[in-house]
Amino acid sequence: MIETAIGYALGAAAANIVGAIAVVSRKRWSVRALASVVALAAGFMLSVALLELVPEAIERGRAVHAPVWILASYLLVHLTQHTLAPHFHFGEETHHEEMLDSHVSITAVGALAIHTFFDGISIASGFVIDLKLGIVIFIAIMLHKLPEGFTVASIMLASGRGPSAARLATYIIGLATLLGVATVTFVQTLAPYTLPLSAGVTLYVAASDLIPEVNEKEGFRTAVFVFAGVALYYVTDVLLMGVYAH
Repeated sequence: MIETAIGYALGAAAANIVGAIAVVSRKRWSVRALASVVALAAGFMLSVALLELVPEAIERGRAVHAPVWILASYLLVHLTQHTLAPHFHFGEETHHEEMLDSHVSITAVGALAIHTFFDGISIASGFVIDLKLGIVIFIAIMLHKLPEGFTVASIMLASGRGPSAARLATYIIGLATLLGVATVTFVQTLAPYTLPLSAGVTLYVAASDLIPEVNEKEGFRTAVFVFAGVALYYVTDVLLMGVYAH
């Protein structure tokens, strides 16, 4: 199971790098296309958080007061994103006037690294509990890994740093994902704590990061993609249940 979790984490980290390459190489997605990906991720992640992670964390974490850990992790992400990186966005960074300060770019990368560390914790926690849960969490995280890569590379470029610095920042947040996986897979007794932690983080990313980004976009298209994300979760869940039922 350790090898499986690490393998999926490597795929998630690679998606960060692909997103950064798209910015550094100037092969940028259109704003409309990126908004659709974010909306799809919002619907899928919200479904995973509320229908998979929160119930599972509460069921398996009764002895450690799981709801408290869920709330604590939600507030921790809120704290890091509104103190270390107050202009954080999923997608290409548009606040160039705020990103000119090199200190802001460094703290923003730090906040993203903390966030991706919990991405790794979420993936590993899922696989420690159940293979199906791990795969569903992995898909949810993968859907916002490309926008994360866009974000970190754009922040570094907007702060006046070059492509090499942008790539390095992406490697850092990718490594943070792997570190999160290693923390759980090699100390599996942490699972009763890390599962509610990952539930709170996933809920925050879906409800407080992605959904507000979607709400800023006008038109019917992004709303449709949110529901498409929910439908994708349902289809994925049904298919995985069918596979592991045999």
